[in-house]
Amino acid sequence: MQNNRIRLLMLFITLLLPGIAMAASNAKENYGYYCVQCHGMKGNGMGLNIKDMSVQPRDHTDAKAMGARSDDEIFKVIKEGGQSISKSVLMPPWGDTFSDEEIHDLVKYLRSLCNCKLGG
Repeated sequence: MQNNRIRLLMLFITLLLPGIAMAASNAKENYGYYCVQCHGMKGNGMGLNIKDMSVQPRDHTDAKAMGARSDDEIFKVIKEGGQSISKSVLMPPWGDTFSDEEIHDLVKYLRSLCNCKLGG
């Protein structure tokens, strides 16, 4: 009986872990494909496009600035664009590109870049 529980637990973990790793991997890949042109390879707001931009993109490594934004605000700006939270029109809406789940994963990824949580 104990062996069956252990096997079931191991099966569950085996099935669950790739999904968690895949979400983190997909968020990093999505960021690398869609966001680095403006926000930079390191997420520091120093992307290739900044020379042509009138507003500097958000530095996602800035713990103080990112910690001042709620997860809901970050989700909204990714989904609906900069204007949705009274920020730059240069930040496009990505709601037609990403699912809500992918946007939530991006929010988590951004929190890892700034090494911060809300208010921290």
